Order: sequence, then structure tokens, then C-alpha cells
Amino acid sequence: MEKETMEVKEKTTAVNEEEAESEINYRGIKAMPFIIGNETFEKLGAIGTLHNLQIYLTTFFNMKRITATTLLNVFNGTTNFATLLGAYFCDTYFGRYNTLGFGSIASFLGLLLITLTAVFKKLHPPHCGADESQCIGPTAGQMAFLLTGFGFMVVGAGSIRPCNLAFGADQFNPNTESGKRGIDSFFNWYFFTLTFAQMVSVTLVVYVQSDVSWPIGLAIPSIFMLVSCFLFYIGTKIYVKVKPEGSPLTSICQVLVVAYRKRRLKLAEQPWLHLFSYTPLKSINSKLPYTEQFRFLDKAAIMTPEDQIKPDGSATNPWRICSMQQVEEVKCVLRVIPIWAAAILYHVGEKQQYLVFQAMQSNRHLGSTTFQIPPATYAIFSMLSLSIWVPIYDRLVVPFLRRVTKKEGGITILQRMGIGIFLTIVESLVAALVEQHRRNLAITRPIPGIHSKRGDVSPMSALWLVPQLSLAGLAEAFAAIGQVEFYYKQFPENMRSIAGSFFFCGMAAASYLNGFIISLVHRTTEGSSTGNWLPEDLNKGRLDYFYYLVTALCVLNLCYFLVCAKWYRYKGTGSSIVAVEMETREIDKPLV
Repeated sequence: MEKETMEVKEKTTAVNEEEAESEINYRGIKAMPFIIGNETFEKLGAIGTLHNLQIYLTTFFNMKRITATTLLNVFNGTTNFATLLGAYFCDTYFGRYNTLGFGSIASFLGLLLITLTAVFKKLHPPHCGADESQCIGPTAGQMAFLLTGFGFMVVGAGSIRPCNLAFGADQFNPNTESGKRGIDSFFNWYFFTLTFAQMVSVTLVVYVQSDVSWPIGLAIPSIFMLVSCFLFYIGTKIYVKVKPEGSPLTSICQVLVVAYRKRRLKLAEQPWLHLFSYTPLKSINSKLPYTEQFRFLDKAAIMTPEDQIKPDGSATNPWRICSMQQVEEVKCVLRVIPIWAAAILYHVGEKQQYLVFQAMQSNRHLGSTTFQIPPATYAIFSMLSLSIWVPIYDRLVVPFLRRVTKKEGGITILQRMGIGIFLTIVESLVAALVEQHRRNLAITRPIPGIHSKRGDVSPMSALWLVPQLSLAGLAEAFAAIGQVEFYYKQFPENMRSIAGSFFFCGMAAASYLNGFIISLVHRTTEGSSTGNWLPEDLNKGRLDYFYYLVTALCVLNLCYFLVCAKWYRYKGTGSSIVAVEMETREIDKPLV
């Protein structure tokens, strides 16, 4: 009788879910122009400003290079860490639609405030003129206004980045073939628009900012962001708005708290046969086998006489007893953290903080013409190498490797990330050699009649920076895209928003670490016999030594990553014997 009742309940639940699914009006393709348009103009606005901020702060706001670089590292780090908070509030309280709308408005206000610092003379310091010794830095009020703009941009990016991809995918029915194809199409268009926005930003927008007018150049991204807000809200009536279901971070906290409370209990010889096992019927998470890593967490699933179970098999008090499934989901997250730590140093090696300043003190003329390529525009070569390599890798390399290795992706995700980390070693080494060549030419044969505000200009063509930038793009194609895929597949399914923010948190930690390394090197070498490695005039410093230091850090990072990769166990790959015994246990379990 009880068995029949359970079957009836399950059928009723399935019918209710199908009815609820049919009530949702998925307008995927019709909603895509508004969402893709919103994404395109949002990226044009944000990237168009961020790419050239280094130049703006040093030439228009009269900041020292070390100060501007450190400030931007802190800003980028805070922006990326804010995605974790954005993902939490989105999943727990507001939902993706409200979070994206709020973030878009906040980003527009931030860009508007930064634009105003260039428009009104009272909001920025006076121009230095020919005599740089008379430069006056920004006042406290001017810095406060600028940082307020940065603050709004942090809030905006923290709200938009963890939600935009998921919100676009929400517009398609994942249970139909057309819906699945629509999701794939959306992802393709998303990354295309991201690359398109980056290329437009580092060419046209940067050119206007550097060579035409800063007020106009900063107003353009602000207008783009306003258009982005308009496009987002004009499609409101056709969007599918998924309601928040609560944060999965609560489950993680429950496992950690219960494991600590039961830390004095002893595990049985075969824990998987004795621990509390329960999986909710409506859970979207795949069932995970028992793994022996982080065994101290298994104690959270030890049954004691005080623990009570509901008729449906769930715990009465989840802060007193957790299921094996919960514990394994927490293990998934903890296993990712050592790999995430390696990704931090990858970003340090891949992002060349002084590239713009190197370009400023190199020959930027295009051939024999008088036209000079803006310093920030050279970043486009990194994007080009990534854009060219990704389709080649996807269409030619992967099918070949798949035939050789018999693996779905040709190589494993960790192998792909490892190749990217190795490329940062080569990239940093090439960067050091190129800088050494640039500096030697600047000292021995500076271009006559051309003098940068920060020092003599080297006759070396700035196009010599292209090899290291191309290597940076290749490293990103392997490691960065590999990271996104790794987090997406290795996190529990209900933590996809958190997984999306994890990538940005790695970039955030790298920004802080980059700022710390630069400040440490600057202070340590300032009074040394070799002189300051990172002075205002790169010709008087040893930036090449700094790149050699980064190369050494990347070598150590690769060694660390290889150790972590060997230790790592992919989600769902527990012991085969344990899996068989757990399945037998589930079959033999009496119905409640």
C-alpha cells in the first residue's frame, strides 16, 4: 500500500512539473536580440573605458605610473570579487532579471561619473604642460568623485558578470532539441559579441580617447551603456524570469558546521555503507559516488541517536545531520580550490601590467606614415590570436586528438589548462627579451626629436610586442576557456552561478597579487645597486628583470599545478567498488 502511495505521489509530481513547464512561454530567439544587444553595448561601454584607464590616470589625472597601476589592480580585483556577492544575492533574493537591470543602471552611473571628471575642469587636475616638474596631482575631492564612479562600476560588474550568460540561457527550453540548439547558439553569439566589443573598444574608442578628446572618448562608452539599459528593459515583457530558489552556499555551511560538531566521532571501516544517504527527488544535481578525499567531512553524515529523519527520508534538522550527497558536493568545491589557486598565478603571468607603458616608449608609427597606433590598441593582437586559434582548435585539433586519445575533448580539461600555464612561461620570457632589446636601443639610439613625457622613445617598433601578446592570446585560449569549462562541469549543478563567479574571483586575486608584487618590487629595488626596476621612465629601470621574476613564478606555478592535477579527481569518478556497493544499498533500502 505504501509503495503504491509513493508511486502515485511521484506520478503526480511529474505531472505537476510538466504542467508548470508548459505554462512557461519560452521566447528564446525573439528575446535574443534584446539580450545580445544589451550584452554588446554593455561590453562596448565597460571595456571601452577600462582598456584606456591606465593612460587616462597617468596623462589626464597626473598620477604616477606605480600609483595608477596599483589603483587599477585594486579596482579590477574588487570588481571581480564582487561577482561572488552578485551571484549570492541573485540566487538567494533578487533573481537574474532584477540583478542584471540593477547592474546595468549602476554601470551607466559609474561611466557617467568618470566621463564628468574629464568634462569639468574642477573635477580633474590642471594639465601638466611642457614642464612635467610642475604637475599637480588630483585633490582629495577629485579623487573621491573618481572613486565614486569606480564604485558604481564595481557594483554594476559584480551584478552583471555572474548572471548574463545564465539569463540568456533561461530564455530557451532546456528539455527540447530546439531549446538546446538555441542555448548553444546564444553562447556562440555571446562570445562573438564579447570579442567584437573588445576589438572596437581597443581600436576606435581608444583612438578617440587618446588622439581626439578624452571627454568625447569617455562619453561614447557612457552612451553605449545607456543604449544597453534601454535594450534590456524594452524586452521585459517577453523574458522568462526564473525566481530565486535560495543560495546553495547554505548547504556548504551546513556540512562544515555539522562536520565540526561531530569531529570527535569515528568513521566506520567502510563509511559509504553506514553514512546517512538521501537525495531530494526534485534535485537538479547529479548523484555523486563516495570519494575518500577530505574524509573529515564524512562525519557530517554520521547518524547519532539524537538525529531525526522525516517520513520522506530527509533530515529534520539539516544543521544536525547532512547527507552523503551534500558532503560530496562540498568535496567537489574543495577539490576545485587548489586548481583555482594555480589559476591566480596564471593570470599574473598572462596580464602584462606595463605593456601600455612599453608601447608609449617605443616607435608606434605605422610604417613610414605619421600615424601612431594608440598604446592601448596593441592589446588587440592578443584578441586576434585567441579568435583565430579557437576555431582552428575546435574544428581541426580537437577532432584529430579525439581520434588519437579516444577522449571526448581530445585532451582533458586539466591538460588544456596546463598547456595555457606553460605558455605563460614562454610569454613572460619573450616579454623580458623584448623589453631588454627596447631599453638598449632607447639608451644607445633614441629617436631624435621625439621625447615621451616619461622618457626617450626607443627606435624599436612597438610591433615587437606582438609575439608576447599573441602568446598571451594562445594562453588564454587554453587556460582561461579551460577554466570556465572546468568550473562549469566540476561544480554541482545548482552552483552554476557560483561557478561563473569563481573565474572572476581568480582574476580578482591575481589583480591584488599583481599589485602587491609590483609595489614590493618597487619598494625593494628603489635603493638597490641596480636601481629601481619600475621607475616612471622605463629606460632608467629594469622592467626586463621584473619579467624574468614573473617567468620564475610561472615555472613554480606550473610545478604546483602538475602536482594538483595529479591529485585531482573529476566529479563523479569515485571508486567503482564503492559505487557498486552504494547502488546495492539503494536497491535494498526499504521504502518509507
